[in-house]
Amino acid sequence: MKFYVSVVMFFLLLNCFATAQTLIRDSCKTAAAKDPNLKYDFCVQSLEQDPQSKTATSLAGLVLASTNNAATKATNVKGIVEAILKSKKFTPATEDALRTCVELYDDAKDSLNEALMNVKSGDYRSANVHLSAALDEPSTCEDGFKQKHAISPVTNENNVLFQKILIPLAFTNML
Repeated sequence: MKFYVSVVMFFLLLNCFATAQTLIRDSCKTAAAKDPNLKYDFCVQSLEQDPQSKTATSLAGLVLASTNNAATKATNVKGIVEAILKSKKFTPATEDALRTCVELYDDAKDSLNEALMNVKSGDYRSANVHLSAALDEPSTCEDGFKQKHAISPVTNENNVLFQKILIPLAFTNML
């Protein structure tokens, strides 16, 4: 009898993950079709690597998971910039831009936390506003380096952060 219960539980669990994978792929496909800046492959990979996304059963669940994912990435990128500042391995022209980026990542994290509270309460319009605000921060960071005619040491990280924030923003536009 235990064997049959185990088999049934296995197939139910397998079905849950298959459903989540379909939800992820379908949601990313729709979002990428509506927003040319969103990269479908990145969206799918990002969500399929996230345990919370893999257990989502609805688009609202994916919004919550992907917003958490973006907030974590903002914190990680801020840490990278702080490590660069601490190491003093940068040109004098980039120091101001790096310090500004740290502030921008704090702002992004604050906006993402506000968006999380909005998502949890079902207020997707307000979540959309806060996600939009957070989306500006990686680009603004990059602009700071361009204004100094300096090369950003975090361009790749900012591009990833931009995509990670764009995912829940695109999803909230679908709700």
